[in-house]
Amino acid sequence: MKETNRLLSLDVLRGITVAGMILVNTPGSWGAVYAPLCHASWNGLTPTDLVFPFFMFIMGVSMYFSLRKYNASFSKEAVIKIFKRSVLIFLVGLGITWFALLFTSLCDTAGGLSLGERFVSGIFPIHQIRILGVLQRLAIAYFGGALLCLYVKPRYYLLVAAGILLAYFVILTAGYGFELSERNIIGIVDRNLFGTQHILSAYLSDGSRIGFDPEGLLSALSGFSHVLFGMFIGRMLIEVKDNNIRIQKLFIFGTVMLFAGYLLSYGCPVNKKIWSPTFVLVTCGLASQLLALLVYIIDVKGYKRWSRFFEAFGVNPLFMYVLSELLAIVLAYTSLQGLVYDNLLASWLNPYLASLVYAVLFVLLNWWIAHILYVRKIYIKI
Repeated sequence: MKETNRLLSLDVLRGITVAGMILVNTPGSWGAVYAPLCHASWNGLTPTDLVFPFFMFIMGVSMYFSLRKYNASFSKEAVIKIFKRSVLIFLVGLGITWFALLFTSLCDTAGGLSLGERFVSGIFPIHQIRILGVLQRLAIAYFGGALLCLYVKPRYYLLVAAGILLAYFVILTAGYGFELSERNIIGIVDRNLFGTQHILSAYLSDGSRIGFDPEGLLSALSGFSHVLFGMFIGRMLIEVKDNNIRIQKLFIFGTVMLFAGYLLSYGCPVNKKIWSPTFVLVTCGLASQLLALLVYIIDVKGYKRWSRFFEAFGVNPLFMYVLSELLAIVLAYTSLQGLVYDNLLASWLNPYLASLVYAVLFVLLNWWIAHILYVRKIYIKI
């Protein structure tokens, strides 16, 4: 199989994931969202909980491709490149948070401040900016996973990944990590390092709130395993040339991971908010199985026309995600979202359906931009 054909399935899976991330992040109203499009409140798994870990798994697969030129060994050039890209992704994530705070300040007329005063207040929101986030988690996972790729021989990827998950499980067990409370070690680490004003909050069963970030720093540890599992699959895709054998190996790997994750969930719940070890196993297993299905449909059967929609997202994944976040902020804080949702959709549709239709329309808006870049062969790497 040609290299471009091999990568097409991965691009499509990446595109499906990005489209899914945009869909679940931008409903017309957060008060009217169908249950499958919401994250699990604590333990458990919904379709929405799959999109972020799928993207991280794909990132691991792609990382193995890109780091091959360093022969999977340490070099100063490789470390500098990894460090620069990690910092860039982290700063872009911070930039999105800053942009949202700036727009909030500019649109807040209740305080009686002038536009200039609101701008000055919003442009330096150091006291309230969230340090962590989706892109920040990706940056940390990329940095740690890439360094491990340089230091660890490929045949040890699975062993190291399992060791990290075991160590993380011990930390969670000793530090009350499986319960949402003040003594949860993930929340304790974030509150002490960043302060409650720089992390998200979570509601307890009694209605009170605590500082707890679902992209916490400590929980990023299991993200290294996520990336390593992806790199293991990336290595397999390169070494195995026959599509049928690739599909078999992907399905076997995915099935083993899936069964292991759910069997172990009796003692280690599947939980996205703490990125539990079983969450890593289950989502990597499902991602591997979906990739196998796409290889079969696209590369074996040759059914490619349907995938063009997702290819546009898949070739510029991080850029399209960042653009979608910025567009969502602009639409929300300039009342354009309310105009479309309240006046054009919710006025005649069920609120939940109207919210979903808005999200779909927003995905289509982003696809239109992605398609222009795709047709013109413009690839923007972050």
